[in-house]
Amino acid sequence: METEILLGLRQIKAISDYQFSNEITDILFDEIDQVKLVRSPNTNKIRYIYYKNNLLLTLRPTNGFFTLTLYSAKKVITNTSPPKLRVIVLNEISDFIKTGRNVFCKHIVDIDENLRPFDEVIVVNQDDELLGIGKLKIPVSYATSFSRGIAVNIRRGINKAKI
Repeated sequence: METEILLGLRQIKAISDYQFSNEITDILFDEIDQVKLVRSPNTNKIRYIYYKNNLLLTLRPTNGFFTLTLYSAKKVITNTSPPKLRVIVLNEISDFIKTGRNVFCKHIVDIDENLRPFDEVIVVNQDDELLGIGKLKIPVSYATSFSRGIAVNIRRGINKAKI
């Protein structure tokens, strides 16, 4: 049983290293003894990762990557400097993003240059206040140069959160 837990932790850390970076993995899993893995009852594959009874990450079965939660986004924001893993938008549209509206290219102020299309992103305003989490839809160079179109599909705004 202990070996199975260690293999699961090694697996999720490897996925996190690939998807986010070693730095983000160290932030998300800083106290490894506080991490709890929940497996699917049907497939016995890892489905949810909890940290101190808070949902930290969800493992998507379709592609094997993680989706961020608002809890994990807050952890990243407090332990990194902007624009790491972030899309920074104008303060004026903060209320729209908080309710779950998508981010348009023309509203982006700054963005992490290391992001790729379909990456999980944290959306913040110019004051580094968490607005929501979502998925980057287009390359970074397009997101900063286009004046039309959706750059980030918001999965959850902070005002739509189930807390």
